[in-house]
Amino acid sequence: MLAGAGQRPYGTRERPRARQDTEETTMGSGITDADGRPVPVTVTAGEPAPSTVAEGAADPATATAKDTGPAPRVGIRLSPPAGELVWTCTPEAARELAAVLLRAAEETENAPGERPVTVEAAELRRGDVRDGDRTMTVESTRTDGSTVHVTWKSGAGRSWTQAYAADTAITLKRRLPGGR
Repeated sequence: MLAGAGQRPYGTRERPRARQDTEETTMGSGITDADGRPVPVTVTAGEPAPSTVAEGAADPATATAKDTGPAPRVGIRLSPPAGELVWTCTPEAARELAAVLLRAAEETENAPGERPVTVEAAELRRGDVRDGDRTMTVESTRTDGSTVHVTWKSGAGRSWTQAYAADTAITLKRRLPGGR
């Protein structure tokens, strides 16, 4: 995700371009091509519109006053092993894409799984979701002897820590694959 105005997200760097206000963020994990190979994705803020878009100016978001140039856009570069795809869009379209991706991620994570799984408190890991009426996600765990301190986060964004005996059975609605 892009940071707010005046903020630079972790891992960003200025791009050497004519415009000094462009920033680039690359995410390299979690997105794969059809063959399962990782695909780095680079998002660039303040990208100038491509000349074909600027010349056509059919898109009202690119139409600007004479001599000011096209409105800045958000650049998205996918770099699979077979080649590179580069897209640009308006900031509004980027927000809409982000919202659609967020909804799809939430629907995927909240889709009914096979069956709840029960684990001991000592086996809980970040991202585990407790089975029940309200969403409770493990934010962190800390073991202190035979006691496990679990920090939960509710769907409303509230966090709290609860202590369990290490062998307490806890039923999970969802467990993310792999160890964290």
